[in-house]
Amino acid sequence: MRKPQLSFWQIWNMSFGFLGIQFGWTLQMNNMSAIYEYLGARPDQLPILWLAAPLTGLLVQPIIGQWSDNTWGPFGRRRPFFFMGALLSSLALVLMPLSSALWMAAGLLWILDASINVSMEPFRAFVADMLPDDQRSQGFATQSFFIGIGSVAASYLPLLLSRFAAPPRPGTIPEIVRISFWIGAAAFLLAVLVTVTTTKEYPPNEHERQRLKTAKAFDLPEVLHAIRTMPPTMRQLALVQFLSWLGMFCIFLYFAVAVAHNVFGAKSTSDPVYTQGVIWAGYCSGIYNAVCALVSPFLPKLARKFGKRGAHSLCLAAGAIGLLSIALIHDKWLLFIPMIGVGTAWASILSMPYSILAAALPANKTGVYMGIFNFFIVLPEILSALGFGWIMSALFHNDRMKAVITGGICLLAAALLTRRIHEVLIDDASLAIEESSDVQKPWIAPQKTA
Repeated sequence: MRKPQLSFWQIWNMSFGFLGIQFGWTLQMNNMSAIYEYLGARPDQLPILWLAAPLTGLLVQPIIGQWSDNTWGPFGRRRPFFFMGALLSSLALVLMPLSSALWMAAGLLWILDASINVSMEPFRAFVADMLPDDQRSQGFATQSFFIGIGSVAASYLPLLLSRFAAPPRPGTIPEIVRISFWIGAAAFLLAVLVTVTTTKEYPPNEHERQRLKTAKAFDLPEVLHAIRTMPPTMRQLALVQFLSWLGMFCIFLYFAVAVAHNVFGAKSTSDPVYTQGVIWAGYCSGIYNAVCALVSPFLPKLARKFGKRGAHSLCLAAGAIGLLSIALIHDKWLLFIPMIGVGTAWASILSMPYSILAAALPANKTGVYMGIFNFFIVLPEILSALGFGWIMSALFHNDRMKAVITGGICLLAAALLTRRIHEVLIDDASLAIEESSDVQKPWIAPQKTA
């Protein structure tokens, strides 16, 4: 089947659900450590409590990916997973700030993260399903745009609500957090419903219908086979993705405290300027997420000019320069400048690898391979949670800025390795051949390469 060109608004609608997904995910990222501490968690307990997120993604995404690959019903292939994930995520977001004990919050985080992954993973495959290759960059870039908008909205929502919420009471989750999570629950569900109700999936052809009759919802040996037979392009992208996300996790974990100590000059957490530095780092986070939203629409044009791998390499290099330059900055206002580079890299990390990958995957295994590709996001997160503490104390002597510099080095290495990726360029004719062929191939044979 030759996939038709979709209009701007059709691509907008099919990607709109990511606004809700990112809203919920950002609320989780920004507030869970504080929720744990409100409920009595010690600082040394936080890394273990946070392991729920990457471990859940590691397990859930390939399962959901293969399940959605092998599913077709009255509501389509991917859309049922969008909706069920959004429903469960919204319920978890409503209950999370009502937690009365640490075990309850930790359990709800597992449910929340699993549910977010149920919605998120099929969205990546959805773009590959619905769009011809020459529009996939635009599709994934539109997702990045909504990720940026959702992140900014979720980051600044508590600040807006602080004018109206009651003062927090010791030992309880503040009202401002509860209201933020409840708004996030509504935003998550409504945004996904926009995509579910406005976008129809292409029905499978006769060959695909026959395959679905005998396909298992989840087949572990098939997943293991898919891992062993990853396309060459995917193997090359895996290392780039690993280093890119390792660099971003250095920001997530240490940027705020690096700003507080190295830019604001805080000597301890009790120093008044420490809180000022953390809040200012939050403003910087809002800036780079806003840049992500602004840059995303221009990524397809950049990809047409330099190729997808060339565009991704340039964006990663901009992020590396941004992170490395932070070590030279001692004026808080100047911190906004490197956020331009970080936001540019972030926009590309969220879109370009998936656009490159989608062209190298067989149509009937897009979901499972997208799920496996998620390994190279969660593995650096797990390694960061388990091992970076030792690096900080033994090698960096708890200098938070060295962790940020390490993030810049990781992005720079990823930018250089991107230049070596074998980029597969295909058209709809080759997709049609792949979909109608009985020959089992671990990847689509390239029509031409760059």
